[in-house]
Amino acid sequence: MSTARIRRLGSVIAAAAGGTAIILSTPFLSGNDRGTSTSLDVIRRQINDANGVVPSRAVQESSLIGAHSSNPLDILVIGGGATGSGVALDAATRGLRVGLVEREDFSSGTSSRSTKLIHGGVRYLEKAVFNLDYGQLKLVFHALEERKQVIENAPHLCNALPCMTPCFDWFEVVYYWMGLKLYDVVAGPRLLHLSRYYSMQESIELFPTLARKGKDRSLRGTVVYYDGQMNDSRLNVGLACTAALAGAVVLNHAEVVSLIKDEASKRIIGARIRNNLSGKEFDTYAKVIVNAAGPFCDSVRKMADKNVQPMICPSSGVHIILPDYYSPEGMGLIVPKTKDGRVVFMLPWLGRTVAGTTDSNAGITFLPEPHEDEIQFILDAISDYLNVKVRRTDVLSAWSGIRPLAMDPSAKNTESISRDHVVYEDYPGLVTITGGKWTTYRSMAEDAVNAAIKSGKLSPSSGCLTHNLRLIGGGGWERSHFTVLAQQYVRMKRTSGGKVVPGVMDTAAAKHLSHAYGTLAEKVATIAQYCFVGS
Repeated sequence: MSTARIRRLGSVIAAAAGGTAIILSTPFLSGNDRGTSTSLDVIRRQINDANGVVPSRAVQESSLIGAHSSNPLDILVIGGGATGSGVALDAATRGLRVGLVEREDFSSGTSSRSTKLIHGGVRYLEKAVFNLDYGQLKLVFHALEERKQVIENAPHLCNALPCMTPCFDWFEVVYYWMGLKLYDVVAGPRLLHLSRYYSMQESIELFPTLARKGKDRSLRGTVVYYDGQMNDSRLNVGLACTAALAGAVVLNHAEVVSLIKDEASKRIIGARIRNNLSGKEFDTYAKVIVNAAGPFCDSVRKMADKNVQPMICPSSGVHIILPDYYSPEGMGLIVPKTKDGRVVFMLPWLGRTVAGTTDSNAGITFLPEPHEDEIQFILDAISDYLNVKVRRTDVLSAWSGIRPLAMDPSAKNTESISRDHVVYEDYPGLVTITGGKWTTYRSMAEDAVNAAIKSGKLSPSSGCLTHNLRLIGGGGWERSHFTVLAQQYVRMKRTSGGKVVPGVMDTAAAKHLSHAYGTLAEKVATIAQYCFVGS
């Protein structure tokens, strides 16, 4: 092991043992520091510093309390999902003083209940072509650009995934081949891999559980195209941690209970925050509040004006987890058209299979529960395309997430509403960002910060830097990184007699650590070994 690695890991062990660790990120940058500390190179060094740690919860809370009326934050973000965490990161890297509060935990809501796809939107492209809808086409172009960027910024948490589209007559072969080739063309330089046609025999070899017959029709082949897949909850937490390392103050289990108004200017100038772990309340002042509360955006807006018109049209998306034998590792399946015209995906996920999603009207609740008819809808949709007996008892788990779609009063159902985002300031000092989707979180955050800068007449030291900014754990990471863990670390195991002995760090464990933590995996392995021996 190299001297540098020993020195780096030694600091980790010291931190685990209760020693002094270097706190990389000071919550607030002084006015003199802003001009230099927000350059991209400096930000990257901060994020990738091997000795850097996220400041403690006590430090974060103290920093928020210290943001009083005479020394307010530039921006206070409400909501620690993908969009809110993205806003905090974007603003912090521009040299702004930023705070973020989340009522529960980071990614505890909609952001952890997705299909795990980073996609441009194949079905939106279909609508754009057949409805001559430029708005939908623009959305696809934008999402494809952001798709490639998300994968590059968090390579350990994201990857390209081939998705198979079954064709049961020759018209479908031509139709889907042409449509997915158009998807390739629209992607242009952001293309992940070229789509291609596979014969029936080739398709069965790639996807053994694929049905040869469906609805009295024989399989003619499949068209495989590529989209991105992500670990959504870890990506969200990575955003929050990266924002903290870049200088933002981020605090979970902290709920905004009311907004503070300046009676003279009628502007929002802060928020009353409750620490949901201690019950303690305090005031935090900011020049601009960014409302990124997802499905609960309207609740925050009503704190400013109880008569405000709703912006959110909630849509429920249900997913189920099935055993691994439903889909092969490294290949997904798309059901292009269900009974009611929706699209259902079946994808490999962490040694299991995730299938979904539905798209139906829903009420807004923090813990939405999947309904039995929605679970059965997914099972029915995939059963026609598989030679496996699809059983209700095979469902290992299920969840429901609420999409905060921007409401169009003329729309008859949520599926017809565009997933594009909306940035709106309907009360001075309160900027709301809603709609959109996971894939475009970065550009959503950029638009929200731009609006906040305009609203608060803020003075950032630079423009947006997040386009080419790798998240924590992503800098310097390569897909072969797991071999370092397998070769240089042991996996502590307890014998039947209770004795702790070193064992082999198997490939599966090394890959899991590498993909979950990126370049931080060595820290995790070191702490695990140290703590196990110490116990």
